[in-house]
Amino acid sequence: MSTTLPAAVSEPGVRLGTVDYVERLTVPLRWWVQGTMMVASLWLAVAVALPAAAATVVTAVAAAVVGAGFVAYGRARIVVADGELRAGPARIPVGLLGPAVALDAEQTRRAAGVEADARAYLLLRPYLKRSVRVPVEDPADPAPYWLLATRHPERLAAALTSVVTGG
Repeated sequence: MSTTLPAAVSEPGVRLGTVDYVERLTVPLRWWVQGTMMVASLWLAVAVALPAAAATVVTAVAAAVVGAGFVAYGRARIVVADGELRAGPARIPVGLLGPAVALDAEQTRRAAGVEADARAYLLLRPYLKRSVRVPVEDPADPAPYWLLATRHPERLAAALTSVVTGG
C-alpha cells in the first residue's frame, strides 16, 4: 500500500519518502456546473442593464472569483506519510494517534453534530458524507480526536492503522 512519490508529485516543504495515503478534497463536478450556471445567470441579468463591455467584465470577474473559491476550498489534502498525518494545515505524528475508525454517513452526521466535542480538530466538507475519526492520545494536545471527511474512509483508516501498528 505504501508508495514513494517522485519529486514532481511531492508537496512543497514535504520530504520525499513513504506515502501511505493521499487524498485531495476537491469540490465535486456538480458544484462547477452550478457555479457556471450562476455566472451565466449573472451575465444575463447584467447584460440587459449595462453595456456589453461592462457586462463582460463583471461576468469575467464573477467567474474568476467562483473558480478561485472552488479551487481554494478543494485544495485541502489528507496525507499519511513519513510517520505523520497531515489534514489540511494540521499535522500530528502517527505515534500520538489511537486506532482510526471509518464512519458511515449517519455516524459522520452525529459525530460532527450532536456528539461533537468543541475541542476536536475537524476537516469536513459538505459534499463528503463519510469520515474517519482518529483519537489523539497525546495528553498535552487539547484535541481529543480528529474528524476527517474523506471519499475513502476504509482506505484512510486502514492506512492509519497500518502505520500506527507498524504493519
